[in-house]
Amino acid sequence: MSFEEFVASRHAAGELVVQPRLGFADPAVMRAGLAATKAADAVSVGTVTLDSYTRVCDTDSVAHALRNGIALNGYPIVNHPAEVTRAMLDGIEGPDFPVQVRHGSARPADIFRAMIKAGLHATEGGPVSYCLPYSRTPLDEAVRNWSHCCDLLMDAEHPAGRPHLETFGGCMMGQLCPPSELIALSVLEALFFYRKGLRSISVSYAQQTDLTQDQEAVSALRRLCAELLPGATWHVVIYAYMGLFPRTPDGARGLLAKAAELAMTTGSERLIVKTVAEAHRIPTVAENVSALEHATATARSVTGKATVDSDNQVYREAYALVDAVLNSHADLGRAIVVAFKRGLLDVPFCLHPDNAGQARSYLDSHGRLGWSDLGSLPLRHVVERRSPGKITSSTLMSALSHVQNTYDAQFLEQPMTAIGGDSR
Repeated sequence: MSFEEFVASRHAAGELVVQPRLGFADPAVMRAGLAATKAADAVSVGTVTLDSYTRVCDTDSVAHALRNGIALNGYPIVNHPAEVTRAMLDGIEGPDFPVQVRHGSARPADIFRAMIKAGLHATEGGPVSYCLPYSRTPLDEAVRNWSHCCDLLMDAEHPAGRPHLETFGGCMMGQLCPPSELIALSVLEALFFYRKGLRSISVSYAQQTDLTQDQEAVSALRRLCAELLPGATWHVVIYAYMGLFPRTPDGARGLLAKAAELAMTTGSERLIVKTVAEAHRIPTVAENVSALEHATATARSVTGKATVDSDNQVYREAYALVDAVLNSHADLGRAIVVAFKRGLLDVPFCLHPDNAGQARSYLDSHGRLGWSDLGSLPLRHVVERRSPGKITSSTLMSALSHVQNTYDAQFLEQPMTAIGGDSR
């Protein structure tokens, strides 16, 4: 059973598939983390998250760290021989527990080769979302790199089923990007994969600041994918909030529960969780398992689906952005590069040299994200209203900490000793 088939079968049974972010340099520790994920009281899939050096192709630094016992913040799949990774996965990864590689690289060819040699066929990223936030790599180079990696994935043999790619565009910058642009980027990356021949795709969306607006966003994402990806098998993956996470255990659990509610009320198939430790340090395996089980328990308690107008404001804005890009050039990779050069795509507060940096967003009094300055975005006849005021450092910091403060408000008196999670 492939990654896509596993998710589809569990969704058909009414279950939300949950997934942690786990990555350890030591294969034995990585194996133990996957085993704990598999054993959780949840319908879970495994994650092998790569280290920062591997993401930027610095294999020399990885080799130095491994020789000298220096800690890495993920699994160095390029440096570990394929047989080591296969042994790490043996008896754990399989039809009942697929494993996905997560990395964050704008130059991922070596990662793809190592993953394929190890027998893994599911990964994620994209030419925009793994370039603009995480690197100084020119966007046109990232597009070429990701085009090549799609070819590598398509040309490889995959006995377990079709290769699977997940867009990261719906998580761009994590926070303060209006949902319409997150949706547009996720759809464009999915279409990029689709035009390279991939037919097993997942499209991401990161939980933002308002549940109703998020439900509108997921509805828009589903509608655009249905319109633009004929013949593909695709599903929606929700990410728990990517910005400043609550500092209190109850605040963090409350925010994760709201992400699970978002997933269930929008019919989304998969959820990437966060833990009670996110605001303080890298979570332990036990904390990740606890988060998986908390999200699952919440999901199983949710009944009913959100009622959303399919022609909502988020859809209209996202459609306009996607349409402008598709009309920029016949080749989608080139169209994306041209769109950023013209400011037709412009991510607020993103400092990459290929991002125009003219568009700005704001958080309104109801907690919804909107546009304060459109720059050259093709939204002047679509956006209903914009912020009348300038964004200052004070208002920016207030917006960045809005979710954290909202969920922490009633729990700040609690001692932080509860962060450690259960003792498993």
